[in-house]
Amino acid sequence: MTETVAVTGALGKVGRAVVQDLLAHGYRVQASDAQGPFGERAGLGVDVLRAELTDYGQAVEALAGCSAVVHLANIPQPGMESPPDTFNRNMAANANVFLAAQRLGLRKVAWASSETTLGLPFDVPPRYAPVDEAHFPHPTSTYALSKVLSEDLAAQVSEWSGIPFVGLRLSNVFPKEAYAAVPSFQDDPAKRRWNLWGYIDARDAATAFRLAQVETTGSQNVIIAAADTIMDTPSADLLAAEFPGVPVRRDLGTHETLLAIDGARALLGFEPQHSWRDEVPQG
Repeated sequence: MTETVAVTGALGKVGRAVVQDLLAHGYRVQASDAQGPFGERAGLGVDVLRAELTDYGQAVEALAGCSAVVHLANIPQPGMESPPDTFNRNMAANANVFLAAQRLGLRKVAWASSETTLGLPFDVPPRYAPVDEAHFPHPTSTYALSKVLSEDLAAQVSEWSGIPFVGLRLSNVFPKEAYAAVPSFQDDPAKRRWNLWGYIDARDAATAFRLAQVETTGSQNVIIAAADTIMDTPSADLLAAEFPGVPVRRDLGTHETLLAIDGARALLGFEPQHSWRDEVPQG
C-alpha cells in the first residue's frame, strides 16, 4: 500500500523539493500551504490545500488521511515579521501540527528546525568547531527561540504519543538557481561568517526529509548541511581569519563543513550529493 505523507509549507523552496522527491520515490503527497496558488494551479503535480496552521482545526485537516508529515510551514527566517509575531506564529503552527499528529495517530513527524538554534549569527564566537548537536541550545532571536522550544515540545509530544519525531536543523537552503550568487561571497569571508559558511542544497534537504521516514525512536534532532563550505578558502583558514582562538576539535578536510553532519549520517544515513562547486563554473 502506498504511503501518504502530508507536506506543509509545500510551496516554499524546501517544500517544492520535498514534494518532488517524495513523488519520485513512490509516495503519495497531501500538500498544503498558507499562501497560493492553490489546487492544481500550484504546479506541483499534486493539488495544494490552503491551510493556516495557526488554527488547530486546519492543521488537523491538513494531516488527515496521512500516515506521516513533513512539517515545513513556518516563518522561515528572522526579520520577515516582527519578533513577537515570528515567535507566536511559529510556536502556534508547530504546536498545532504536533498535536494534530498525536490526535490522528501518525507514524512519523519530520519537521524543519534550524541551524539558528546553535548560536547564529555567531556574534559571540562558537565554543568550538566544527559545531555539532551538542552546541545546542543558543538562540539569539525569537525565530531561533521558536525552534528551540519547538524541539522541547516535540520531545514531550513524542513521549506522550509514542510517535517518533525527527527535527532537521537545516542550514541556509540553496535552490540550484541561487548558486549564481556564490562567486560574490569569495572576496570576503566575513560575508558568510554568520553561519560558519554553511549551506544545504534544496535537493539534499528534500532527501534528508525522505530519509527521516526511516525507523527512529523518541524525538531526535540533527544538523543538515552540505559536506563542504560555501567558500573556496580552506575551512581552517576561514576559522583562523574570522574566529581566531576557537578550538578546532578535529583535523579538517580542505573545504569540510563547519556545521558537523555526523549525527545525520549516523541517524538517517544522510550523505549530501550536491555542492555549489558542481554548479558554478570554476576559473
